[in-house]
Amino acid sequence: MKRGFYTIMAAQFFSSLADNALFVAAVELLRCAGGQEWQRAALVPVFALSYVALAPWVGAFADSRPKGRVMFVSNAIKIAGCLMMLLGGHPLLAYTVVGLGAAAYSPAKYGILTELLPPSQLVKANGWIEGLTITSIILGVVLGGLLLGPRLSGALLGIDLPGIDLPINTPAEAAIAVTALVYALAAAINLRIPHTGVEMRPLPANKLALLADFWRCNLRLWGDRLGQISLATTTLFWGASGNMRYIVLAWAAAALGYATPQAAKLIGVVAIGTVAGAILVSMRVRLERATSVMPLGALMGAALIAMIFIDRLWLAVPFLIFLGALGGYIVVPMNALLQHRGHNLMGAGRSIAVQNFNEQACILVLGALYSAATGFGLPAFGAIALFGAVVMLVMLAIQLWHMANLRRHSAEVEHLLQIARDDPGHE
Repeated sequence: MKRGFYTIMAAQFFSSLADNALFVAAVELLRCAGGQEWQRAALVPVFALSYVALAPWVGAFADSRPKGRVMFVSNAIKIAGCLMMLLGGHPLLAYTVVGLGAAAYSPAKYGILTELLPPSQLVKANGWIEGLTITSIILGVVLGGLLLGPRLSGALLGIDLPGIDLPINTPAEAAIAVTALVYALAAAINLRIPHTGVEMRPLPANKLALLADFWRCNLRLWGDRLGQISLATTTLFWGASGNMRYIVLAWAAAALGYATPQAAKLIGVVAIGTVAGAILVSMRVRLERATSVMPLGALMGAALIAMIFIDRLWLAVPFLIFLGALGGYIVVPMNALLQHRGHNLMGAGRSIAVQNFNEQACILVLGALYSAATGFGLPAFGAIALFGAVVMLVMLAIQLWHMANLRRHSAEVEHLLQIARDDPGHE
């Protein structure tokens, strides 16, 4: 791997660490403020809202500037969202602003991989990036739980800076302040990311023209026989996993009686499994065989349903590791295949923006479904079972779609797989 890859990994680690610690703190901030269950569940879809609304612009923006600078600006926006929470803004509104920063960050984070590395290294690079990201999720949710605990929160609240009156009076606010500092560290590392030498694509004078361009990119990726399947699979996976953070918190409260700091550690358990699955698949599955992992998607949906029958910690831990491993094994090769097709069809930043739009739209829809289910009085177990059933059925439909492609367009699919095997830069 090139040297700049490790700088990208370090920046991604700290940014993701803060993202996950902030989520736990925001849930607790809403709980302490008397927010209802549906409001806490709504943190996931409001975070996704910026991805969906700004998708036509963030990809082109990422392609118009050095991606390290784009990532720096994105982390600065996340810091602004943290400050809004500390200054009394509604947590849902402030978390939407953090989502704005994340929406701008993602096309640059993934897009720079296709600029820096050859396609032959994309599965391996994705394995490392996803593994590191999941590691940061583990540590981030654990950090969030520790920051909310009485020992560490008490020490933080006891800090008194002479002449400075900070609006930090609760454990949740202290945790949010710490995450803002971690975002600042990630932003500083972003400035060390090297320029890849890839030619920038200037933004058009008429920014609304990007809507038509974005729509064309969407149609092009959905029209590609491999791009459509990898996009559908990663869209569903991230729609499910994006909501898993809150679903695990809700399940742990209902099944085990855990409070937020304790339940947050179980999100880390899922992430441990995802790391294992991501690393294993990066060593076993080549780019042209990415679609071979698809049958595991329906199994992941069934596992979500089975989770409601587990009410003992000694059963929960290995089960959550297994659930996470399924996800990691599925997403890494499919994500690499999607990046490869997108880079060839339209350029890195635009393809990642299309991917983010679809994936975050799925997070938004599934999150709204879960939030609405709880808002209408469905208990946590019923909402989780409904969520798992939707994931399982949609994944089965995607697999049938791919099988139909293999029957009806076998020559085209084989040609695209040959491109992946031969490892060219562009079609």
